[in-house]
Amino acid sequence: MANRRTVAVVGATGRLGGHVVRVLEERGHEVVTLSRSAGVDVVTGEGLAAALAGTDIVIDASGTPSADEQEATAFFTAAAANLHEAGSKAGVERIVSVSILGIDASTGGYYRAKVAHEKALAAGPLPVQILRAAQFHEFVEPLVSWGRRGDTVHVPLMRTQLVAGAAVAEALVDLAEAPAPAPGARPPYPEIAGPREENLAKAAELVYAARGEQVTVVEVSDPATPDRELLEGGAFVAGPGTTLAGPTLEEWLAGA
Repeated sequence: MANRRTVAVVGATGRLGGHVVRVLEERGHEVVTLSRSAGVDVVTGEGLAAALAGTDIVIDASGTPSADEQEATAFFTAAAANLHEAGSKAGVERIVSVSILGIDASTGGYYRAKVAHEKALAAGPLPVQILRAAQFHEFVEPLVSWGRRGDTVHVPLMRTQLVAGAAVAEALVDLAEAPAPAPGARPPYPEIAGPREENLAKAAELVYAARGEQVTVVEVSDPATPDRELLEGGAFVAGPGTTLAGPTLEEWLAGA
């Protein structure tokens, strides 16, 4: 087992954060949960300095429900700045964060906000490690719900390589346990994805069927969709150096 550390988890009550907390505890680390329900707001900075006192590492598993680029960018950049400021004062060693595989060429929308998030994290004084992950199994339903109108769900044509949040959590904790990068270093970001490529519309059909919901999924290719060419062209599927981790979506649904 790695040396016991005190690790603060941002978004500890979320879909990914809950997995991160579980993995950390299973490996014997002390966990500090950072969430609004715990009185900590990383966007305003409220409660952050006190919560980070005595913390060795921060794992940022936070997210925003808004798909709007401006709102999401404001959330992520404020959170990054506050974590760096409060973390530096508290003597935190580094920040480990999760981002999205394939977003380098993004031109708008939520993915562009995550590009801004990466840049804000990299610009701060603390060493930063970023794991780029494919879309999670857990996020299929909330992701496609943005296009739901009654019993019809309009889903953008998208090639993806869905991965379980638990597998991403394991990889994030692996990074936290690895040696810290040198100050100012920016090694290639590691990537993780599921075991096979998926079509988002087909994935949505599987998820709704498993939930017992009778909906009609309509796949659309809208020129007005930000990053449409990236979505349809496979920018969000695994590359040669991407780590592949199970289970498949069907296996995950069967055990969920």
